[in-house]
Amino acid sequence: MKKVLILSGSPRIGGNSDILCDEFMHGVKISGNLATKINVAQKKINYCNACYYCRNHGGECIFNDDMAEILSAMIAADVIVLASPVYFYSINAQLKTVIDRTLARWLEVKNKEFYYIITCADKDVKSAQTTLDCFRGFAACVQGAKEMGVIFGTGVYDKGKITGTAAAKQAYEMGLKV
Repeated sequence: MKKVLILSGSPRIGGNSDILCDEFMHGVKISGNLATKINVAQKKINYCNACYYCRNHGGECIFNDDMAEILSAMIAADVIVLASPVYFYSINAQLKTVIDRTLARWLEVKNKEFYYIITCADKDVKSAQTTLDCFRGFAACVQGAKEMGVIFGTGVYDKGKITGTAAAKQAYEMGLKV
């Protein structure tokens, strides 16, 4: 049984990225694995200020916020799903803040399988490429990281438009195969 952590970067609960996370999670649970979804935009997470307090304090961050819980979950997970809508050809600030804050214990986030969920209003998947590159850039820093799948939900802007699409089906099916 695998532990799957889904980090939904969408600031819109029930938004398109968040819906794909739910579809993926449904597949994970049906397949008999454990799944936890964290809506990072709903958490209090300060920006990393590169003070390196963590370096001299066993990975403890100077900030007492929700990131400690998220980072512990990342370390414990076998699988990490990163999900973000495209914001100016990149990941959104909420998820980027989480990635930056892994600095405190990033060497402990190792041997993970990664899945990426990306949504955007543009129908052209090329508009999501830089977002995918950001996810891959983080994974490149994770020892033993393996990319397992990418889901693109393109041509969706209004909340909920992803429901019933091929991307929603793909998210569910990918979750089944974790």
